[in-house]
Parts: sequence; C-alpha cells; structure tokens
Amino acid sequence: MNKAYKFRLYPNKKQIELIEKSFGCSRFIYNHFLNQKNEVYKDEKRCVKYTEQQNLLPSMKKEFVWLKEIDSTSLQMTLRNLDNAFKNFFHGRADRPKFKSKRDNYKAYTSNFVNNNIDIKKDKIKLPKLKWVKTKIHRYVEGRIINATVSKTPSGKYFVSICVETEIELLEKVTQNIGIDLGLCHFAILSNGEKIENLKYLKKSLNKLAKEQRKLSSKQKGSNNWNKQRVKVARLHERVANQRLDFIHKLSKRIAYENQVIVLEDLAVKNMMKNDKLAQSISDVSWYKFVTMLEYKAKWCGRKIHKIDRWYPSSKICNNCGYVLEEMPLHIREWECPKCNTIHDRDINASMNILKQGLLEIA
Repeated sequence: MNKAYKFRLYPNKKQIELIEKSFGCSRFIYNHFLNQKNEVYKDEKRCVKYTEQQNLLPSMKKEFVWLKEIDSTSLQMTLRNLDNAFKNFFHGRADRPKFKSKRDNYKAYTSNFVNNNIDIKKDKIKLPKLKWVKTKIHRYVEGRIINATVSKTPSGKYFVSICVETEIELLEKVTQNIGIDLGLCHFAILSNGEKIENLKYLKKSLNKLAKEQRKLSSKQKGSNNWNKQRVKVARLHERVANQRLDFIHKLSKRIAYENQVIVLEDLAVKNMMKNDKLAQSISDVSWYKFVTMLEYKAKWCGRKIHKIDRWYPSSKICNNCGYVLEEMPLHIREWECPKCNTIHDRDINASMNILKQGLLEIA
C-alpha cells in the first residue's frame, strides 16, 4: 500500500533557483506535449501514447539545452501526469486538460526514486539535483521510497511529499458500527447521538479576508507591494485551510479507529454547490475532503465504508416503527411519529436510519 509523508522544506538560494527552474521546465514540457496531443487528435483523430512522447524527450534536450539542468525523471513524471489526465478525461472523471500558466501560484514537480537519489536524515532530505535540503521532519518515514513531489504554495512556502510503499497492520475488529448524517448546522451527526460541531473556519475569517483583499485590489497588479499583499491574503487562506484539514484529519481518524462499519449518504456535493445561498457554507464544511480521508483511513484500519443512495428518505422514516412521513420541511428539527408517538431529533433519527439501511444493504 502506498502512503505519503509531507514535510516543510527550507532550501537555500541556489536550491530555490533550481526548484523554480524545475517548475518552469515541467510546465514547458507539459504544455508542449499537451499541444502535440491536441494537434494530432485534431488532424489524425487519435491520441498520442505516453511512450511516443517519452521517446521524443532526448531530442528535445538537445534542442533546449536548459532542460538538462533539472532532474530527468521529473520530465518523465510530467509526461506520465499528462497521460493520466487524458485517461481521466476520457473516462469522465475529470475535465479536459488545460495549459499551465506561469502565473499559477501553486507549483509542483515529481521526481522518481532511482539509484538512491532520494534519502532522509534527521533534519535533511536528499533530492535529485538539489542534494541535501534542510527539512522539518516531524514523523518517522517507514517503507520503500517511490517518489518525491516538491511543491510551492501561494504563500511562498516549499514542501516535499515523500511517497512510500509500506505494509500497514490492520487493527483488531470492533463490534461498534456507525451511521453518519452530514449537515451544515452541525458538521456531522452520528447514530450514537453525538453531534459534531461545525466550526465554520472560513466564516470566522471572512471580515479579515475582505479587509486584506480590499488592500490587494487597491494596489497596482504585478508591483512589489501588490505581491507582498498577495502573500498576506494567501497566508490567511492557508491558515483557514490548515485549520479545516487538522479538524477533518482528527475526526476521520477517530471514527475509523472506533467503528467497524461506517455508513454515509452518497452526496452529490458538486450539484449542491450550484445553490448560490449554500455554496459558501458547503465549501467551508468540506464534506468531500472528509469522506475521502475517511475512506482511505478506513482502508488502512481494515474497516468497511458503505454509501447508501442519496435519495433514501432518512429524515422522514421513524427508526422505531418504520412509519414514513409524506413531507419533512427543512425548518422542522424535531417531530413526533403519528404511529408510535416516538419523539425524534431530525438529524439523529436520520443517522440511525442511514446505519440501518447500510447494514441491510451489506447483509
């Protein structure tokens, strides 16, 4: 199983210069061969294969000598990423690949592990062409190194993500199962009655973000002062994203460790984002990221994730007797079953029904 470890890099001036050159060369190769794919498909109605383009790299290095300054495996990985992007597009998993811009604030390139060109010490990481780079290593890396991805955030920070192949020991089985109803008033409502608060990190920072954004708008685009202010805005956004990620990581890990079967609704987040009144709140709560983390952590732990149909009327069904209401407006948060007179909290009842339905489908 593959696992990634992400660390903060502190490169010196020469290393920063080489990293920036690597970003530029990867972008050039990506755009050049993306254009080739588009032209060949337009003229010949066929898709250029990865091996065809890989065979053209040596001749390109003779034509553009500066391509030899960076790690050769990073250029091959750029071609591999382009090929995967087209495969995802043809299978309907992503949009058509677009050309990369020099002005993109997030940049990255990936180098493969070849002949021990990637290594880790106490406070340094060895990377191709960069040699030993000062690093904040906060976790022990276990497994066989596959590749390393160097990235730069919009706030100007450098990171490296080390991908390793490792064996993960599955946890002992537990008897507890859980149903999860995701919401906006509360981040998640569990079938055991627990309600996870929605901390609304973006909403709490909106006033400060708006103030800094106004300052950015008043400055001449491209100037030094504009760039300094752009970094300030980027750091505010980064802080919000880090708070959200920390919360989601801890919650998903706890749920995966404590429960054997985890049942959720198969929400269409992309469609829900089309609602102008709820789009910002849905984006802030980050359901998709939470479910993604829960899925891979459950796999690591040997747990089972099951998704029920998004149209299942979990809020309208009495979990005690099975009576189904005809209507359930959003403003009703508590209701009494006409058949068995049980009083239900809308969200807890929904999460209990989600668990029941999930266990039935699994069985």
